[in-house]
Amino acid sequence: MLTSQQKQQIILHAGSEKNTGSTKVQILLATARINDLQQHFQTHRQDKHSRRGLLNIVSKRRKLLKYLKVTDPIEHALLTKKAVAHKE
Repeated sequence: MLTSQQKQQIILHAGSEKNTGSTKVQILLATARINDLQQHFQTHRQDKHSRRGLLNIVSKRRKLLKYLKVTDPIEHALLTKKAVAHKE
């Protein structure tokens, strides 16, 4: 579970602290929640209820990324490039 301090850091990293509803912030928060749940599943492999929630978060993030690609392709490219760099 993300703490409020972690959320605040993500929001500040994405831009203004008052712009919490922007697409970029929502995508970054969803990504952080997905990463947190992946660590949870390494310990609790049979947790089917949380897995359903994870799939909902992944679906929502995919829709947000699709929307961002249409509305702001440059920001989408920067955001996906950062995600690839973090995986490596």
